[in-house]
Amino acid sequence: MSAEEKAQTKHSKFGHLPLSTSGPQDCALVGSALLNTPYFNKGSAFPSNERKQFELHGLLPQAVMSLDQQVKRAYQQYSTRKDDLAKNTFMTSMKEQNEVLYYRLIQDHLKEMFSIIYTPTEGEAIQRFSQLFRRPEGCFLNIEDVDRVYHDLSQWGTAEDIDYIVVTDGEEILGIGDQGVGGILISVAKLVLTTLCAGIHPNRTLAVVLDCGTNNEEHLSDPLYLGLKKPRVRGTEYDEFVDTFVQSARKLYPRAYIHFEDFGLPNARRLLDHYRPSIPCFNDDVQGTGCVTLAAMTAGMHVSGLKMTDMRMVVFGSGTAGTGIADQVRDAIAADSGISKEDAAKQIWCVDKPGLLLKSHGDKLTSAQIAYAREDSEWKGKGHDDLLSVVKEVKPHVLIGTSTKPKAFTQEIIQEMASHVERPIIFPLSNPTRLHEADPKDINEWTKGKALIATGSPFPPVTYNGKEYEVAECNNSTCFPGIGLGCVLSRTKLLTDKMLVAAVKALAAQSPALKDPDKGLLPDVVNVRDISVHIARAVIKQAVAEGLAQEKDIPDDEDELEEWIREQMWDPVYRPLKHVSQHGASRHAKGEMGIAGSVSDS
Repeated sequence: MSAEEKAQTKHSKFGHLPLSTSGPQDCALVGSALLNTPYFNKGSAFPSNERKQFELHGLLPQAVMSLDQQVKRAYQQYSTRKDDLAKNTFMTSMKEQNEVLYYRLIQDHLKEMFSIIYTPTEGEAIQRFSQLFRRPEGCFLNIEDVDRVYHDLSQWGTAEDIDYIVVTDGEEILGIGDQGVGGILISVAKLVLTTLCAGIHPNRTLAVVLDCGTNNEEHLSDPLYLGLKKPRVRGTEYDEFVDTFVQSARKLYPRAYIHFEDFGLPNARRLLDHYRPSIPCFNDDVQGTGCVTLAAMTAGMHVSGLKMTDMRMVVFGSGTAGTGIADQVRDAIAADSGISKEDAAKQIWCVDKPGLLLKSHGDKLTSAQIAYAREDSEWKGKGHDDLLSVVKEVKPHVLIGTSTKPKAFTQEIIQEMASHVERPIIFPLSNPTRLHEADPKDINEWTKGKALIATGSPFPPVTYNGKEYEVAECNNSTCFPGIGLGCVLSRTKLLTDKMLVAAVKALAAQSPALKDPDKGLLPDVVNVRDISVHIARAVIKQAVAEGLAQEKDIPDDEDELEEWIREQMWDPVYRPLKHVSQHGASRHAKGEMGIAGSVSDS
């Protein structure tokens, strides 16, 4: 039985839920209006009865195709595109026409297409946003129209219509820096991943860019640039703009979870720390990277027999990602051993451009780095200006690279580390591939097959003395969608440290290395929907335990809770349509979900 047939024959005990995916969908549209609504459109797959009922005869060729046949045709078309950017553009066009076909095509070819719809190809699309622009997607807010923020956000639905918001200010995009208004595409791409990887309903999400100007001279001098042509606004005016967005979003969409994405180093951690105590929010660059890396570390420590309380870690590259990883590891050490976060931080050494972070660096330290700055007296007379000196002194079990400095993990550094540790855990995480700190093949060779490796980009297996070892990819997409799903379904008031720890444990429990130490430390992204269910279940249970879940009647039983979650996950299948009158129809039935009211009313 196909996935489509299974979805249409489900008789779930949770079919009454608002986010249920069982049974037919109400639809008040007919004719061309129906064909022009991406979340209802089936194209050539509309069955005969629906063609008659929804007045589609004459608008479609005679033959009725299956979704599988459509996917085959679409893949053939995709394969003829001459380069990756052209394939990315083709996929964007498909998404604007038929959401089910778009997601099903990716799902069937996930390994091949992941780099097309996300990094690195999406980075190029973002850089060329103004040149490739065809039609708007998402909500564009700019700092010169702060008084319009509430109104402009209000066009996207009612309080019940939005579950998940991704917002960026476009300052630090995918390792390619300040992209200004083009940042809207990273918000769009992240939401695609939440749907693909965790079944977040695509027409219940909102992508937002906060246009504060740009310091990218190439964009400022481009006559086609679509954003504000002014240097980035900082300080109080910036903070008030962000706060106006957050407060407006909370008032308009009180059930929505807010995901901050690709904010710059001066703002990412600061804004997260400011809003976390009061709203359900998340920053993937800080928390997502930290969670997935900690999950890989947890699996690595299981293989090596290392306890969290005994672990020593060096982080090379102490920006948003590096300190985010440090925070997650610190919190896990504190939780595992019952010590304070301050004491747990003493097991972590952070290195950046000036070398080891020291208290004497003073104002040069970011707010996120201060917790990891060491006392100068500890390092009096010891080398600390370069990574090798720090590794020699610390003798770390774990070495993390988030520096975007290619080949920074030299043979001398890796072999120095391996001389003190039986199974060194080494994660060169910088993206894209050309920026990684070391090639896994070299690390494996230099450590004689003993290193436990995870990377920020996909790499093939490595061998030593004829034995093959899988290289895990620290792909945030195995983590953040499941966390978001758990928060959305539980309608949690906050996303707490304990909920993140629960997510990490759920992800680590899926590690193939727990059964075979030569396998990857993290599960493959192709299994991500099942992984997301496990993570969401852990997050929901923790939200309930902390008294933060606002959704009613969440099942206590593990199996029932899993069924409850799966029933509310959107699948790329064609559901039957039930014709209803425009009068009294819901916004969903009238095709108004996922688009601004001003667009649907035109």
